[in-house]
Parts: sequence; structure tokens; C-alpha cells
Amino acid sequence: MLSPYRVLDLTDEGALLCGQILGDLGADVIAVEPPGGAHTRSKGPFYRGVPDPNGCLSWWATNRNKRSITIDLEAREGRERFRDLAASTDFIIESKAPGYLASLALGYEELSQLNPALVMVSITPFGQHGPKAHWAATDLTCLAASGTLLMNGDADRPPVAVAVPQAYLHAGAEAAVGALIAHTGRERDGLGQHVDVSVQTSTMMASMGAVLASAWGAASAKRLGGGMNLNGIPLRLIYPASDGFVSVSFFFGGAIGPFTRRLMEVMHEEGIVDEATRDKDWLQYPALLASGQEPPSELIRCSEAITEFTVRHTRAELFDLAMRRSLLIVPVNSTADVVASEQLVARRFWVDMEHPELGETFAYPGPFAQLSRTPIAYLRRPPLLGEHNDEVGPAPARPLPAAVGANERALPLAGVKVADFMWVAAGPWGMRYLADYGATVVRVESTTRIDTLRTIGPYKDATPGVERSGAWATVNAGKLGLQLNLATPQGREVALRLADWADVVSESFAPGAAKRIGLDYETLSKSNPGLIMISSCLNGQDGPHAGLAGFGTMGAQIAGFGYLAGWPDRPPTGPMGAYTDFVAPKFTAAAILAALDHRRRTGEGQYIDFSQGEASTHFLGVALLDYTTNGRTWERSGNASPRYSPHGVYPAAGEDRWVAIVAADDAQWSALCEAIGEPLWLTDPCFATLEARVANRPALDAAIGAWTSVRSEDEIEGVLQAAHVPAHRASTSADVLADPQLAARGHFIEVDHAELGPVTIENSRMVFSGTPAQVVSPGPVFGQHNEQVLRDILGYSEDEFTDLLVAGVLE
Repeated sequence: MLSPYRVLDLTDEGALLCGQILGDLGADVIAVEPPGGAHTRSKGPFYRGVPDPNGCLSWWATNRNKRSITIDLEAREGRERFRDLAASTDFIIESKAPGYLASLALGYEELSQLNPALVMVSITPFGQHGPKAHWAATDLTCLAASGTLLMNGDADRPPVAVAVPQAYLHAGAEAAVGALIAHTGRERDGLGQHVDVSVQTSTMMASMGAVLASAWGAASAKRLGGGMNLNGIPLRLIYPASDGFVSVSFFFGGAIGPFTRRLMEVMHEEGIVDEATRDKDWLQYPALLASGQEPPSELIRCSEAITEFTVRHTRAELFDLAMRRSLLIVPVNSTADVVASEQLVARRFWVDMEHPELGETFAYPGPFAQLSRTPIAYLRRPPLLGEHNDEVGPAPARPLPAAVGANERALPLAGVKVADFMWVAAGPWGMRYLADYGATVVRVESTTRIDTLRTIGPYKDATPGVERSGAWATVNAGKLGLQLNLATPQGREVALRLADWADVVSESFAPGAAKRIGLDYETLSKSNPGLIMISSCLNGQDGPHAGLAGFGTMGAQIAGFGYLAGWPDRPPTGPMGAYTDFVAPKFTAAAILAALDHRRRTGEGQYIDFSQGEASTHFLGVALLDYTTNGRTWERSGNASPRYSPHGVYPAAGEDRWVAIVAADDAQWSALCEAIGEPLWLTDPCFATLEARVANRPALDAAIGAWTSVRSEDEIEGVLQAAHVPAHRASTSADVLADPQLAARGHFIEVDHAELGPVTIENSRMVFSGTPAQVVSPGPVFGQHNEQVLRDILGYSEDEFTDLLVAGVLE
């Protein structure tokens, strides 16, 4: 899809995922490495455990479909060569410290003089500007700054991260979306721009709006060992099976209550619960709890009964029951389980890539989406260091529109029309990217099937209500709301008319449901042949497990995240909530934007089959490759790192207050020791070397914790950042709302809600230099834009609009 375009990739660590996504979509991506290679090449794990920059699995995980050249940017000749390449490239993506490239006269201001159409994307911990722009940071401290770390883990232990670092992967995927949004505007207006991506804000999506709690007058989320909190009542998600663990979504309400009813029926058949428990009103159960008709103790009793049920069965038996009886139960998969997945094998997900230099072929995670006209193909294994030095020169000239004046630029996606039939979070988050940058997104919903996201807090003033959800307000910001009952023939006729209007139709129905109501791609493309349609669900549209209904809470376990989050001596504990709902949107948006570019050049629409589970495996690539190449299964490791020590989350003064601290190299270790007044640690044989610190990690963590536990987060951050040691508090909702860095980026904004008045939501997670996002409204209330959509957009007359109202179609 992106074959006409070239990318110069100066990123490292998880940010390398940006270039791989663009390469997967067809761009010519050139990794520009220093002479000794990108830092990632040195970090391991390695093929067969042998340190080798060309055998590093962390490099393999994010660098397929790229070429590699080496350039010394510190040398004049290297800078001149880079400028020659930059003058003819389409994209530069980089993750250097803010100001570094500018100090070499290679920043956006300098390079855009050579190439006004250049799209340059910078990925940094906190963004290019602001009071924390130059703070020392690592993946763990960025996760802490995002407000998500504090919600992960057991309540009686420190917050805990996934064993595979996640924050920079979030930013890398976010950067790919930003690059393609800016590219869309460039292809219309002839002008590029600078896209500023913050790891902190990119990762913050994983809170699903929980970071807004303080602004909405609600309580902050708490760690619940892989569960969640329902208005102060703890709900488990992870339960023991006879041979491991499973995730059971034991929730209630109109959308999920029927699943719980079926679960209780199965448990009654096995003699575990009585008829009264089986027959509880699980649809109205939240109201029963709120009114006191059902005490919390009864809910806890039911949870204990689920444990009695699950321990009787193996994971496979429980999953088979889930498929046969339509239950919300999935196994907590290890990487070995993921690789052996019957569903992934049936969908031919794994891709064998030959490494001729090793004489071996290895299985890699496959395409993040299945595209009907322009399928993702893996044509290049990850490049050897400098492998393409002799073949890369300036790119061929490519015609572009005449550049418009700076004050004539519209938002990049202005004119793009989206009919959004998705629900909950994964799909709607993806469509929010499009709305932020100018697309007209019509969000279709119905009161006959309340979107689960409307029943998730934080609620305004801690009062539940379908129009009071902060999660709904931020996930669906900037969209037009159309209330439409698709169960009626007239409702389906309106939907067809909306699909004819749209450039993009997005849906997240169960596989096959769109076809049953006549809203499938084959039907819609007959009258709208340029249509781009994406269908998103947990496992994709086919395969033996396609029919599994589920949410991101289950996707996180199927894809392997849950198994890798927690402590070695305890059950899995996370990551918090519906985690794959926050990974998938970046991939859905990237696929749609690339498909739109392909259509602009060819006139062709296409269908995108998107599996949330498949896309999300790319955030665990290194662990999966370690299994497919070395046969090694990663395990939960708390916050321990094989590369760094210290690398942990330490107590600060106060209740449940924590600070993430990392020494990423010897210089930072020395600075840490001096800053906290422990210079003798530098010569202590227990701590003097990295190997010693890794071996004596418990003692080191206890010693650092003794220093932090009597100090405030402000003091700890101040002392360590002054010494250039990565440190950041595990932020609460109140912390992120008061964060001066987020304020400098304008991340939190106040908008007018149709029923609640002024409310706080999140702005775009990126900052564009030429066409910044415009977010002027929260997610719509029910039917808020019915008349605008039907009359102004679809052309219904006043009488026709009235007829739809009277017929009960708009409900």
C-alpha cells in the first residue's frame, strides 16, 4: 500500500515498531544505525544465547521489512550523507533526545528547508518541549508517568509491569498512526510537518479513561491482582484451573449479564450453586448492588463458587465449555500456548522467515491485519548491521501537489467520512484518531443494546449512569452520535444509506453478524466500490475460535500478556483491564490510513479483517521469538530486568505511594549511589558490577526502598533527576492531572457535555506542528446528532425524519 514512499528510521528500543508497521504496509524503510549498531542490538536475548548484534531477538522483533545502513551522524561526512537522503525521503522517524538532531543541524527546521514535504516524527519519553522534556527516563519510568503502572499488580505489593517492556511499543505504534495522518495531509497540501509523540501520553491510553477519575469526582482505580473494582467491590478476573489459570469475565448488565447467567447454569448443573444463585437477575445486578438489595458479600460468595468450579477442570476443558456454551472464559496463555494456538495456526498467522546467514528458518508473528487487496507480506528478514550500505542512495523524485500557504491548511483528514458501528473501546479508540484530525465520524449506537463502555467509570461525581461515563466521553470525543435500532428494517435501510455516504465503515459485531443484517463488505461495496471496511473482533472472522465472544480482558490473556504480568510466586495479575483494547486501536488506525492512501492513488477500496489478538502479539514479539527460536518460555518476573539493576518500583512516604527507579548504565548507577549518599556501594562486591547487582537484587531493592520509603515522591524525583537518574512516581489520576508536562502539552482539555456541562477529557496524544488536533466535544449523548446526521448529512426530509422517530427506529 505504501510502496511509493521511503522512511529513514533513526529510532531504537520499542520505538522501532513504528518503522516495522510502515514497512509491513509496504513502505521502503531504511534503518539508519550508528557504526556500532542500534543500542537494541546489544540488549538481548540472543539466538542460542550467543551475544551477536545480528542475532538479537529484540532487534528481530521490530525490524522486519527494513534495510539497514550505518551512518556516523557525529561526523561531517555522515551528516552530509544523511542530508542527501533526507532531501528525497518522505518520512523520518527518530527517538533521539530532544534537541540532539537540531544540535547537528539535522532537526526538523533544518531538514524541512531541504524538503518542505518531509514528515518527521519524533518519539521521546515526555515530548519535545515542557518541564520534563529532558528528564532521564526508561520504559518503566514512562509507564509509571502514564498513570497505568499504579493500577497493575497485587494491592499488597508494588505496582508491577509486564515482563516485556510496553511503553515504547505503545509510542512506536502511535507514531506510525501520526506519520500516516500527517502524510494524508501532505499528499493533499504539499506540505509536511513535525509530529511530536510522547511515550507518556501514548501509554496513557491503557488506562481507558481512568486517569480522568479525579477530574470527574470519582475515586482512582486500585490494584486488584488482575481484577477490577466495581464501585468499591473487588471483582476477580483470574481464577485457578487444575493445570494453570483462566480468565473469567464475571460481570453484569444488559450486554454481559446473559454470559454470567449461562455460567451459573453450568455451575448449577455441576452442583456448585443453587437455583437461587443461578436465577439471580444478572442483567439488573448493578442496580441491585447499588440499592443494597444484594450485599457485596453475596457477590464475593459467587466469586468463590467460580473458583470451586474452575479448579475442577483443566484450562482446555474450560475453554471448550466456553466455546460450546458461550461463556466468557479463556486460558491464561504462556508464549508456548500462543505459538501452539489452534486459532492462529488455522489462520496461517505464523510466518516462516529464512535467515540464510544462519542456515535457519524461524516462525515470526504474522500480519497485524488481513487486507483483501494489499495483503501484508514479509519480504525481508530483519537486516544485518549495515547490510544495505552499498545499495541505498537518494530516493527517486516523486511528484507532489503544489504547497498551499500555511494558513490555508485544513486538518489532514478533513473530508474523510466514517460510519462507526464499533463498540466498547478497541474499535472506537481507533476511530477517535481519525476524528481528532478532521474526519467526520458518525458513531452508531442504540438504547436497545447499551454499549458496555457507557457502564464503565469514572462516573461524574461518582454517580453511575449511561450519560455519566468519563471513559465514554474521552474514547468517543469529537464524534457525531446517531441512535439507530439495527434490529428494524428501517434502521438497516438508514445504515445502508450511511454506508453509501462513507469512505470507511468500521464494525465490531460478532463474526458473521454484519452479513446476517446485510451490512457486510460484499453487500456494501456493490453500491460503494471504493469503500474501505474494517471488521474487528477478538480472533478474526474465521478459524475455530472466531465465534468466541469477548473483550480485551480476555484478549490480554489469549495473547499472552496476563501470564507475563505479576510475581513469580503468585498468580498472574494483569495488565489492568481490557489491555488489548488499548494496543489494537493503533494498528486499526494505521491499516485504515494506509488503505485510504492506496484508494487515493488507485481508486480501489478493500476489506480489512482485524483480529485484536493477532495484532497485539506484536507487543510481545521478543518473548514469542525467544520461544520459536530458543524454545524458552518467559515467566513472570515482577519488575526485575535481566539488563538493569536497580530496576524496580519502590515505596515512597504515604499510603500506596511508589516511585519507579532504574539505573540503565554504569554512569547512572554511580550517579544514583552519590545522590542517595551511598558511595560505598560502588566498591561493595555485592553491588559493584551489574552482574553482582542482578545476583543480589533483593538486597539492593531493600536498601533502595529503605531510602525512598521515608521521602516524598517530589523529593525522590528531585534528587534523582538532578543526578540524571531515571525516576518517576507511579502517578495517580490526581498526579497526571496536575503534571506540569501534561499541562504544557495541553493533554487534558475541558469541553461542554450536553447533559453534564463542562467536563475534562484527553486531547490527542500527539502534537502536530502544522495542523494540531481539534477536539471540541466529548462523546455524544444518546441521539445527540440524529437530526444533523439524518437531515444534513444523509438528506432525509423533515417528514422522513419524523417517520423514523414515530416508527421507533431512532432508539
